[in-house]
Amino acid sequence: MATLLHIDSSVFPAAASASRAVTDAFRKAWEEQHPEGTVIYRDLAADPVPHITADSHTAGFAAPDTHTPGQAEAFAERVKFIEELENADAVLIGAPMYNYTIPSTLKAWLDHVVLIGRTAMAEDSKTKGTPVTVVASRGGSYAPGTPREGYEYVQNYLEAILSDTLGLELEFIVPELTMAPHNPAMAELVPLFEASRSKALDDAATKAKELAQRLAG
Repeated sequence: MATLLHIDSSVFPAAASASRAVTDAFRKAWEEQHPEGTVIYRDLAADPVPHITADSHTAGFAAPDTHTPGQAEAFAERVKFIEELENADAVLIGAPMYNYTIPSTLKAWLDHVVLIGRTAMAEDSKTKGTPVTVVASRGGSYAPGTPREGYEYVQNYLEAILSDTLGLELEFIVPELTMAPHNPAMAELVPLFEASRSKALDDAATKAKELAQRLAG
């Protein structure tokens, strides 16, 4: 059975998080298709991974038999995250927009799993081609043609890291205008928010089922 690596990074609990609501819909649909499968779950808000250190960074460019004790300990932690990614048949990431980009906890996880010569810039990378679905929620809209299009640093950044660098097969689900129900100045946008949310939930369930069927085949 297939293994799903599910990562959430919203600081808000499920009832208040747009990204968690959509990743939850994806995961439930996935588990319906894979009742005996495996889900590896990381909640980066509740249990943050450590930020990368000099030891964990430099250890990635040195032979294991040359590691200092500090490098060996730090790199072992880094390898744990890398192996979770390598062993996943599909990846699901909740990536809400905070101050125009991803949460720092998600950036910390990415810093660990991007390892040149293993997951990045490696012909024999085990991550290459793994499907990854990113739920990129945001309070407003940063779509092409909108006034804040130039402030979109979530999809642009993750495209560079997940697709171009790690070689993952990337797809985005983008629930937007999530602040409309809470900001009186955005009241007229509530119907657009509701439509975006509904589409995101439907897309998540559909994508999960399609991936499950594809991997089963």
